[in-house]
Amino acid sequence: MKWFLILWAGPVSLLISWYGLSYYDMSFGFFMLTRQTHDLVFQIYGNILGVPPETLPPLVARAIAFDSTVVMGIVAFRKRKDISAWWRRRQLSEPAA
Repeated sequence: MKWFLILWAGPVSLLISWYGLSYYDMSFGFFMLTRQTHDLVFQIYGNILGVPPETLPPLVARAIAFDSTVVMGIVAFRKRKDISAWWRRRQLSEPAA
């Protein structure tokens, strides 16, 4: 399970880091982090997919949100006994309203 989360979170965090640094042109002398490269990458992907480049960031964000939901669902399914036990303990410890 640990490797499953690492292999999911690694590329997602790398993509988000690249997007944020290149969007705000924080290149630190590295060409891949310039705004020029940012625009070029989305122009190329837009041409390949046949969509305007400005529509790609929201699509990627929705894909990451959906994938995150699926991954968290898998984790919750695998840990359902622990979650159920935690929920029961929590319900027993709370005073009745």
